[in-house]
Amino acid sequence: MSSFWSIWITVLSLGTLVGCYLLLRYCLKNFAGVEEGESMGHSFDGIEELNNPLPKWWSTFFLVTIIWGFGYFLMYPGLGNFEGLFGWKSSNQGILSLQESKAKAAHAKENNLIVQYDMEVKAADAKFGPIFEAFAARSIEDLASDDAALKVGQRLFLQNCSQCHGSDARGTTGFPNLADKDWLYGGTPADIKHSLMEGRKAQGMIAWETMLGGDQGVKDVAAYVISLSGREVNAESAKSGQEKFAMCAGCHGADGKGSTAMGIPLGAPNLADDIWLYGGSPRVVEQSIRHGRAGVMPAWKDILGEQKVHVISAYVYSLSQN
Repeated sequence: MSSFWSIWITVLSLGTLVGCYLLLRYCLKNFAGVEEGESMGHSFDGIEELNNPLPKWWSTFFLVTIIWGFGYFLMYPGLGNFEGLFGWKSSNQGILSLQESKAKAAHAKENNLIVQYDMEVKAADAKFGPIFEAFAARSIEDLASDDAALKVGQRLFLQNCSQCHGSDARGTTGFPNLADKDWLYGGTPADIKHSLMEGRKAQGMIAWETMLGGDQGVKDVAAYVISLSGREVNAESAKSGQEKFAMCAGCHGADGKGSTAMGIPLGAPNLADDIWLYGGSPRVVEQSIRHGRAGVMPAWKDILGEQKVHVISAYVYSLSQN
């Protein structure tokens, strides 16, 4: 942080402790004008008020707490940019990338710095590493029928994947349902693991409004696309859209069932199954055609490592087998 904020935080923190000490000192003085233990000259409901000092045990513990606060600030970070005499950190701060995080973790290890997060990761790897090694030695199909492995895979999924795909893996607008049998890039164990390891970056569906001749062209093609899944549309508009759909067939196929190579989906969705990634209403289909779509899923190999990805792959694969 900047020098200004470092000084600001330091002054406020130390000032608070000093203020507490001065307040305690003030409250320990006798300002009543009568001896301690003597009557203050008041009584309420028969109860007489005496000039009693603060309890010794209470004021002593208050003072100990203040001294402990000074000691804490001396030993641990808390006073602006001062890192404390112990050199302890909860984690490496200011990380902007995975590469930077790994570099700082390596630097801390080489210089014997105390970074709590790195220490906990190391302890977790030592404890759970053998378990993941054992899982990684088995096939995804085998793990998909192992309750223990699936529980681990589910926890990893909830921690890392549910933010996009939902806690039940059924997805939401723009994020695919992983619990059905509809796959953009293939649903075999190997395909699923490859998607997780390397991520997926769609080639992108471009905006077609201009090439389709404007708004009416978009509506016509949308009508034809919607008709492929057996829904009722304006027949004349769909017929006109079918003629223009030739421009879409290069990716989605002449029948609109998506592109494949040797039976493996290549990322262009099937438009004839009434399963929609971004929504299947006429308005949303028109929006997809008009403005285009492009989805991205990050690669997880460097974040979780292959062993954890292997277990998550088994969990995801099991969802579509039920």
